[in-house]
Amino acid sequence: MASQDRLNTHLSAVKTSTLEAPRPAPLLRAKNLSVSYGANQVVRDVSFELGRGKSLALIGESGSGKSTIARAVLRLLPDAGHATGHVDFDGQDVLSLPERQFRPLRGRAIGFVPQDPGNSLNPVRTIGVQAMEAAALTDEPNAAVRKALILDTFAQVGLDNPLRVYDSYPHQLSGGMLQRVLIGLAVLPRPALLVADEPTSALDVTIQKRILDLLTRLQHDLDISLLLITHDLAIASERADQLVVLKDGAVQEAGKTSAVFSAPSSAYARKLHADVPALNPERYAGLRNPGFRLLDGAASTPAKIEVKSVTKTFTVDGKALTAVDDVSFAVPAGTTHALVGESGSGKTTTIRLLLGLDEPDIGNISVAGEDLSGRSHKQLRSVWRHLQLVYQNPFTSLDPTWTVERLVREPLDRFKVGTPAERTAQVREALANVGLGDHLLSRKPAALSGGQRQRVAIARSLVLKPDVIVLDEPTSALDVSVQADIVEVLLSLQAKLGLTYVFVSHDLALVRQLAHTVSVMQRGRIVEHGRVTDIFDNPQNAYTATLLESIPSGLSNPSQQAPQRQAVRAERREAFA
Repeated sequence: MASQDRLNTHLSAVKTSTLEAPRPAPLLRAKNLSVSYGANQVVRDVSFELGRGKSLALIGESGSGKSTIARAVLRLLPDAGHATGHVDFDGQDVLSLPERQFRPLRGRAIGFVPQDPGNSLNPVRTIGVQAMEAAALTDEPNAAVRKALILDTFAQVGLDNPLRVYDSYPHQLSGGMLQRVLIGLAVLPRPALLVADEPTSALDVTIQKRILDLLTRLQHDLDISLLLITHDLAIASERADQLVVLKDGAVQEAGKTSAVFSAPSSAYARKLHADVPALNPERYAGLRNPGFRLLDGAASTPAKIEVKSVTKTFTVDGKALTAVDDVSFAVPAGTTHALVGESGSGKTTTIRLLLGLDEPDIGNISVAGEDLSGRSHKQLRSVWRHLQLVYQNPFTSLDPTWTVERLVREPLDRFKVGTPAERTAQVREALANVGLGDHLLSRKPAALSGGQRQRVAIARSLVLKPDVIVLDEPTSALDVSVQADIVEVLLSLQAKLGLTYVFVSHDLALVRQLAHTVSVMQRGRIVEHGRVTDIFDNPQNAYTATLLESIPSGLSNPSQQAPQRQAVRAERREAFA
């Protein structure tokens, strides 16, 4: 009996010891982190923990404080920025460290992948020269060994010809290759923490998937902790163990991805969930139905836009490059036709031909029955009044020195439409159509949000009352919530005014929400064409299927999220083995 008592006592002690085993200390812990610029507090009392080898996503709209938090962790706030609270990295409070003591951590222990590779690399220096700066953080004294480490890392991040990349200038590489270069430079010193700030914004959906797969692979292979910053809940739900949802610098909710994604408790997180196109493909079904009805009766009415067997070839470095190869499609009035495909597929050249900015070598293009072929610039003016363009980036497409009133009014002035009083009335009408008030008339673009700028760009294209609007990636620079507002505006205007859209996008989930018909382009040719619902639900072409498989869709079955996440990660590790 005494022996049994001793055994029970021993087992109880073991059990108690096991239960009370200390939890591993997190690699990164923020506690009551606040950031201010003068009297303006932009981050308030933010707290979270990131374990070793784990991933955490900060999500929210522009201005929510995501990037500010990342820069506070990296000690890269501007001089006017002041951070309080605690940011503990590997047991050290980095906010209290003198810059001299923190500098050895930045790059070596904490890596950073910035948002825009085009602005993050020096355009007049080769990739190799810039990579050598990152290699110096490894403390390897031999230059030949450092170069070998760089080439090995470039191969590890999936760059097919590391030596060619090493010798290239940034402008000689694609956006996806540049992003891989930045990731390679960040992981070269083998940091414990990698901060990735919107690492896939404005990238093609297939390249986005490759970049995210790469980050996932490196996280597991190198046991790196990943702090991912994104506005896309679908991406965050697929790639992060935990989520922190931010709005106006404050945490709305935080927790395990499965819990936040399947049952968001805050109204803001629910709105983010509703605004993600991949998670809500039928959100605008009611607004799109009139277009589908027109599509059903399209056989009895002439097409608003008709592109017939168009081919365009350019000469590059003495070699002929066929950018558009025998492309044909028709767009019935009152519907939206999408052109999708990776960069270099011919979408932009097709749009330039449609707008009359380039002349096709072969084939014909007609808009509202008017053939564009062989027309002079002066003759095209009559077409352009009824064919308008909304550019990709509202930050660069609007003259920063002009007021909103002048920006929207300019097309009326150029075409001498109506009296001055009538033009003023039409400007106000165009702004009202996109949901903007008269109080913005005197503002300049710098005083507008990104969503307001894009609405001004749309109002500018509407003011001439055109029949056709070409939308060139009109939401790629916007948050998903602002994007959702713009999409609703576009579809409401289409239903109200009977507008015909040609929509160019790399965001296939958005195309699924917005378009009625779609043409999938690859290397200048259309490989699949038809109703968007038919193509997306049952693709017949392998390239189309690859594009669709790359759409981030989150975890659709909350009850299976944890095992599904483990299965996905295991599958990715196998694929990269």
